[in-house]
Formats: sequence, C-alpha cells, structure tokens
Amino acid sequence: MTSATLQPPHVRVGPIAWLRVNLFSTWYNAILSLLIGALLAWVILQFSGWAVGAARWDVITRNMRLFLIGQFPGDQAWRIWLNLAVISGLAGLSGGSAGGAVRTLATSVAAAQLLFAGLIAVSGIGLLGSVAYLANAALVWVGLVGGMRRLVPQRVVTIGWLVSLPASFILVAGVGDTAIPSVSTNLWSGLLLTFLLATVGIVLSFPFGVVLALGRRSALPAVRWLSTAYIELIRGVPLVTILFMADIMLPLFLPGELRIDRVARAMGGITLFSAAYVAENVRGGLQAIPAGQVEAAHALGLNGFLTNRFIVLPQALRAVIPANVGLFISLLKDTTLVTIVGLLELLGIGRSVLAQSESLGAQMEVYVFVAALFFVMSFAMSQASYRLEASLGVGER
Repeated sequence: MTSATLQPPHVRVGPIAWLRVNLFSTWYNAILSLLIGALLAWVILQFSGWAVGAARWDVITRNMRLFLIGQFPGDQAWRIWLNLAVISGLAGLSGGSAGGAVRTLATSVAAAQLLFAGLIAVSGIGLLGSVAYLANAALVWVGLVGGMRRLVPQRVVTIGWLVSLPASFILVAGVGDTAIPSVSTNLWSGLLLTFLLATVGIVLSFPFGVVLALGRRSALPAVRWLSTAYIELIRGVPLVTILFMADIMLPLFLPGELRIDRVARAMGGITLFSAAYVAENVRGGLQAIPAGQVEAAHALGLNGFLTNRFIVLPQALRAVIPANVGLFISLLKDTTLVTIVGLLELLGIGRSVLAQSESLGAQMEVYVFVAALFFVMSFAMSQASYRLEASLGVGER
C-alpha cells in the first residue's frame, strides 16, 4: 500500500459543519464566537446607520475630481486616461502571451480598472473618464484571450513595456508648448500623485535592492562593505528624515543652475529608502538557497553570473514574494508622509477638502473615504500576491 492511499480523501463540509468545527467546537469557543459576533453586528449596524442616514457623502462626490487627479488640468485629463489605456492593454497582452503568474497580475489590473470606473462615474470628471476606465478593463480582458499568446510574441510585449515607460512620463508631464503642454509637478496631486509615488518607488527600488543584496554577498570586499554600509545607514533612519534631506538639504549641494523638482526628489527618497529593505528581504532569500545547488552549478561550468541568473535568484525571489509585497503595501501607505514636504497626495487633498467652508464638520466622511481607497489598493495588492504565490507554488515545492 502506497503512502498516497493512506491520505484521507478531501471531504467538502457544509456551512453548519464548518461553523461547528471552527466556531462552536467547545463551550468557551461558542461563548467567544457569540460575543464577538454580537460586537461586530453592533459596530456594523452603527456604521451602516451613520453611513445611510447621517453621513454627508456629497462632500466626496463634489470633490471626487480633486481626490482622483487633484489640481491636474481638467482639459488635459485625457492624457491620464490614455496612459492607463496603454498600461491596461500591455498588462492584458502580457497575461495573454506569458500566462501563469503574469496572467494573474493582469486580472488584478482589470479589477482595479473597474473600481476606478465606478469612482469616476460619481465624480465631476464626466462620463468620458468612466467609459475610459471601462474600456481599460476591457482591454485587459481582450489581451488575456488565449489566442494572444500566438498573435503577439512575448518579445514584442517586452519592447512595448520599455517604450511605454518614457511615453507615460511624457503623457503626464507634457512637452513645452506642444499638443501635449507641460503640466507642472506642483499640480500633480491626489490619487494620481499617490499612485505615481508608489509605482516609481516599487519599480525602481526592486532592481536596486536586488543589486544591493547581491553586493552584500559579493566576494569583493569594497563592494560588500559599500553595500552593507548603505543598507545599514538607510535602515537606521526613518523615511521622514530621508524626505526632509531630499527636499531641503539636497538642493544646497547642487550647482546653482541644476534644479530637481520636489516630486522627483520625493520619488528618489522613497526609492532609496525602500531599496534598503528590499535588499534585506532578498538577502534572506539568497541565504535560504542550499550551498549544494551553487556548488553543483559551478561543477557544471556555470560562472557566478549565470549561477545567480538561472539558479539562485529565481528561487530566492520567489521565496521572498510575501515579504516584498508586505513592504510594497507599507510603501504605498507611507506615501502620505510626503505631505510634510508640501506635496498634496491623497490624504493631503483630503485635508484641503476639509478646509473648504462647505466641508466643515465632514472629517469622518473624508477620512473614511481616504481609508477605504487605501484599503482597496492594499487589499488588491495582497490578493494579487496570494494568487502569484499560488501560481508559482510558493511553500509547496
């Protein structure tokens, strides 16, 4: 008899059996379940009564445009929708051509687009914005069609992503007095600024952190010492200090003719701060790889670069997905700290809305809305992480 035949078969239980096993297995579990259930029911009823009867949600709907794109010119909002359409199309094509984990992430992008379509539908931006988001979600799903794997090679999609990076920046920032006029970074605010800060921080800090982790394990003493000094120095100070140094002290060391705008300095500070923590997460994954695999790779004639590229890094990065996603969720929420250097991200816009005379006394509504947006974005990232882990078999093999 094999070990497989000794395993009990998977049995599906009904809701009553699930409640009996998980919530009412013993008398004290039953009492705790009833008490906690009563408390949750009371909280939900109180909140629902306030949300339906007493809350002034017109404060949110009236200022939805400010929450979403801040002071970005309304007549130029089409640039943001076009940018998102390009990203959505590429995400769908990536999922359709690569499949697997990339397909899972693309599905999450489509779900997020549907959420923003609903938000814009109740905003002052107009029907065009809502239709744009719905079209973006449709672009993702079209790209996810299995036939795209044959129609669009993965190499073409990769080139599209590389081209889209500068194109996205040009669409948002603009170019002089052309058909796409420049928009000062002082006007980048609201959810748009929060999204840009988090995206740039995540995209740039990840490869930088991987390089730092490899540098900390380098056989070259100078590289190892420099990497270690950077990681320990950055991890030893709070993000607020980094932002203050980037905003106040950095311009003092630059030549008079060289000026870096405030948003770029904030993005650089967030990237440098997050990279140090990514490096430590990746270093933990690198240390988890058995030394025998490295020795076997060397025995097969692979040099250090090829060993890290094909043997060590794929396993290490897969193992630290939960830690890195948790870090990136924290980074998303830490973008609210840029308000202390004069940038109006999502929370800063909420405070400016509360300064309006017609919004006095609506603190609860504004902060609940801002918290709900952060929760949805964080929850979407965590769910995408769970599905990515499942598709890659993290913890299973």
